Amino acid sequence: MSEGKRGGRRVVFWRHGQTLWNVEQRFQGHTDIPLDETGVAQAERAASLLASLRPSLIVSSHLRRAQDTAAALGTVAGLDVLVDKDLRERGGGEWEGLTRAEIAAGWPVEYAEWEAPGGEAVTDVADRVAAATRRWVARLEEGGLLVVASHGAAIRLGLARLLGLPEELWSILGGLSNCSWSVLQEGRKGWRLLEHNAGTLPEPISSDDRPDSAPAAI
Repeated sequence: MSEGKRGGRRVVFWRHGQTLWNVEQRFQGHTDIPLDETGVAQAERAASLLASLRPSLIVSSHLRRAQDTAAALGTVAGLDVLVDKDLRERGGGEWEGLTRAEIAAGWPVEYAEWEAPGGEAVTDVADRVAAATRRWVARLEEGGLLVVASHGAAIRLGLARLLGLPEELWSILGGLSNCSWSVLQEGRKGWRLLEHNAGTLPEPISSDDRPDSAPAAI
């Protein structure tokens, strides 16, 4: 695999802006929750920064919190936002709409493993997000940049799969704050991680990701 400009094609994985359910620490999963006022402002701020990277393609999850985040960049960059359902968040089964406290109280064993009854397996999420990313990257020219607007757990799991990490090491990748991003770059031997959870100062993370993926409050 030859490297093009600055080492080949790049992918920016961009988590959506804040929602009310993020604030309330509710599991969103496939539930279609809109951005709140803060989330809209976050998307506009981040878009002004990401546009300077001159993206070649913008692809979003079909859920509107991701689509509306991506639309802010599309407006600034002058690009249409393409949609791929395989970039959606991890399905939460019986936990969707519940707070972390409610989940911990009702399913203590499953909470410890972060395995929602009726929800998606982490390996299935990792596989679909990684496969979708590869499909879109294949459309880029050498040196091109793909922006993927997605969700906290989906991004972390997809990153782990693309980087070739064994499942027992997936937890070394922390979660992403609302409207923060991670960057992968294509090299001769595969993908490498250039940035992770960039765009904000360190802060507590509210996401559908497992609790130990988020740093404690500082």
